[in-house]
Amino acid sequence: MKQAERITVMGAGNGGKAMAAHLAIMGAKVTLYNRTWKNIEAINERGGISLKSEEVYQDFGEIALITSDIEKAVKASRIIMVVLPAFAHAEIAKKISPFLQDDQIIVLNPGRTFGAFEVRKILSKNGCSANVIVAETQTFIYASRSQGPAQALIHRIKDAVPLAAFPANGTKKVLEALKPYYPQFIDGKTVLHTGMNNTGAIFHPAITLHNAGWIEATGGEFQFYLDGVTPSIARVMEAIDRERVQVGAALGIKLLTACEWLKMAYDVEGEDLYETIHTQEGYRGIKAPSTINHRYINEDIPMSLVPMASLGKMLGIRVRGMESIIRLASIVRKKDYWQIGRTVERLGLSHQAPEKLLSLAIGKSIDEHTHDKTTWYYVPAG
Repeated sequence: MKQAERITVMGAGNGGKAMAAHLAIMGAKVTLYNRTWKNIEAINERGGISLKSEEVYQDFGEIALITSDIEKAVKASRIIMVVLPAFAHAEIAKKISPFLQDDQIIVLNPGRTFGAFEVRKILSKNGCSANVIVAETQTFIYASRSQGPAQALIHRIKDAVPLAAFPANGTKKVLEALKPYYPQFIDGKTVLHTGMNNTGAIFHPAITLHNAGWIEATGGEFQFYLDGVTPSIARVMEAIDRERVQVGAALGIKLLTACEWLKMAYDVEGEDLYETIHTQEGYRGIKAPSTINHRYINEDIPMSLVPMASLGKMLGIRVRGMESIIRLASIVRKKDYWQIGRTVERLGLSHQAPEKLLSLAIGKSIDEHTHDKTTWYYVPAG
């Protein structure tokens, strides 16, 4: 391996701690940023994070810099791995915009749906002139959990995770930069592909809502996927999944079904979604959320399912299954997720023909004569 790459990990939750520790163990010079110092104080005292991996090892990841100073975090590294809930993407983009420098790479882990679109928009709105690459992964590479203030556990590392830059001409550069650490990242084509292949939108909300009584009664003391997915719940997930694939078809892109995604990510398969999920040994031991007030609802509804359904409605696709899940979540959480989510209107993408949306993702600006306000999306990536 060449000289250790400087990589900043933003976020010290379940995923951020696992990624920071694993990158450090693999030889990267890691900066770990979290806005709340109290949450990383123990890591600072120990100088790193203890990592247990059920696949590989138990080891200690020494972190080069631990900070709650966002300017230091941004300037410390060429690569910035954002491992935060998608509802924090807009805020973090605004905060980092004054400190970004040419040739930096920002990767949303993951982008959920339209994450890279949103970050590009915020950077432009805040006058960021640095020539940076914004990319997103289709899902988070780890199935991981925090096991203490300075401890993390990796249940499983996915076999393949699509990644795409926005615009897509930057994808190759990002893959090359991350290959020494993450050969699992593969070309995700465009951010429309990664965003619409976001199967978390299909899995998390439906399982959580249909097990709400069990979660509230037990505090999540059951296996989320293996106990929480019954044949009936799997059929609901399959119905929502078909709507997602239909929206992709209307865009002119072929999306993976949930079963095909499980085959790609974990090399498992079955006759239907229920059987395929129950074949995935990496899900064994992953408990349900302890409360309904969880990112499986608070993040995956407004930042994943809402943009998918919003896009589907714009394209004339019936998305009644998605709409029912969004409505049910809004009732349960007493929030209007349509009002706070990533809709095509809020992102400046409404009333666009499918081919023009795809052109934006590839990196072609919309013709000037349309007077379209989305031309800010096209920023050269080198």
